[in-house]
Amino acid sequence: MSVLRRQYTLERPIVRRVLRRFPGGARVVLTAALLVSLCTNVAAHEIPGDVTIQAWFKPEGQRLRLLVRVPLVAMRDMNYPTRGDKTLGILDLSRAESLLRDAATLWVGEAIDVYEGDTRLPPPRLVEVRPSLPSDRSFTSSYDEALAHVTGPRLPDDTELPWSSGVLDVLFESPIQSDRSPFSVDSRLDRLGLRKITVLRLVLPDGTVRAFEFVGTTGFVRLDPRWHQAAFQFVKLGFTHILDGIDHLLFLFCLVIPFRRFRALVAVVTAFTVAHSITLFASAYNLAPDALWFPPLIETLIATSIVYMALENIVGAGSEPQSASLRRQIEPPATARQAPAAPKLVQSFLSEGGVKRRWVIAFAFGLVHGFGFSFALRQTLQFAGSHLLTSLLSFNIGVELGQLLVLVALIPALDLLFKYVVAERLGTIILSALVTHTAWHWMTERAAILRQFRFEWPVLDALFWASALRWMMLAVIAAGLYWLVFGVFRLQPRNKPSRESAIGAEEIS
Repeated sequence: MSVLRRQYTLERPIVRRVLRRFPGGARVVLTAALLVSLCTNVAAHEIPGDVTIQAWFKPEGQRLRLLVRVPLVAMRDMNYPTRGDKTLGILDLSRAESLLRDAATLWVGEAIDVYEGDTRLPPPRLVEVRPSLPSDRSFTSSYDEALAHVTGPRLPDDTELPWSSGVLDVLFESPIQSDRSPFSVDSRLDRLGLRKITVLRLVLPDGTVRAFEFVGTTGFVRLDPRWHQAAFQFVKLGFTHILDGIDHLLFLFCLVIPFRRFRALVAVVTAFTVAHSITLFASAYNLAPDALWFPPLIETLIATSIVYMALENIVGAGSEPQSASLRRQIEPPATARQAPAAPKLVQSFLSEGGVKRRWVIAFAFGLVHGFGFSFALRQTLQFAGSHLLTSLLSFNIGVELGQLLVLVALIPALDLLFKYVVAERLGTIILSALVTHTAWHWMTERAAILRQFRFEWPVLDALFWASALRWMMLAVIAAGLYWLVFGVFRLQPRNKPSRESAIGAEEIS
């Protein structure tokens, strides 16, 4: 970027015309001096790497107050007045007021849009600016302390404050209709740094403080969403998450390969859905372990689940029903009205034992994948406002819609592949082997990361036993769902042969 800037500067027409007026030797010296000055200017105004912005947002009556703290070094291209040794960059506070107000307006005020409902508020009015020492902690304490600091006494003019390490505290105000209105913020503060973290605290009229942490691009954010706004946002989030999560899609792919019939597929996918819903809700309500080794463990187990399902598909690719009675349960009598029988590979998995085994495995691994889904929600649940349960249900709905879209596209594609390109048994082995190869590398890489963490046994105190009791309750609920759903499902194949036999007897007679 520095090279491009120097090249652009030297190629400007006015610069070329000035350089032509000097003889050859003087032109070379002047060009070198210009390059040196440009390099110095660029080095002094490099984009900072990590920038943390702190803000307080409080509607009061018919006035909205916005307190913002920004590092001075993040507001580039501002020639801050200095005193003393120029290399130290000590800010001259007696002459900095006007320039600091311009910097606050240019870099902060013009980069934040506030909405009351769906109405965009006019640009905020700059009330106060205060340069502060980096050791000041008023913005991390409370809104009242931050406001008192910004509106309180200024730093003495002889304060040793290097502009490269100081911060600028700013107070903006905007007129509003009511402090009970829903507010939204559209922030464009990305230009302040390469990696930006914004910590925003919303003070509600009842005194409740709601904290937000934005990493990177902020964009349009509803600070206090209505339930339908939160629901729509989390449905969209769940839908995009399942489509972006390649590991979840590969697990679903392994589930589908041998189960391309509606009834068996519904049972397996339902087991997976119920299981990941249980752990997703448990994690959202802080029932999951908060140890550092837990996320790498879950990521490793997710990769392990894919490897296991793919290997099971390979091993089961050649299995067939062993008994004639079981074959009669799977293959209905051939009649003119009967649909073609399922392929033998599908029949082997559609047996009662095959469905039950895959149902249980899908449920067990679904518990693991639910924790993986919760990691995606960890940063976004802060946008749910007071609608945590609605947001969780909406996220689940979005995940299921994404899974449904994948199944609608995947099942016909597999049927066409096994019908026109490759035999079903060979195709299942090839596809599952490719998935196994990919997931095996994931598993080994994630296991290597997991080994870097040190496992510590939990302290057996009252908090531990309370958490264990909650998990036992969840285990009882999961066992009840297993008995209810699979118990009902298991009764259907037993009744079906007798009904089909009766139909066959009537046709013969």
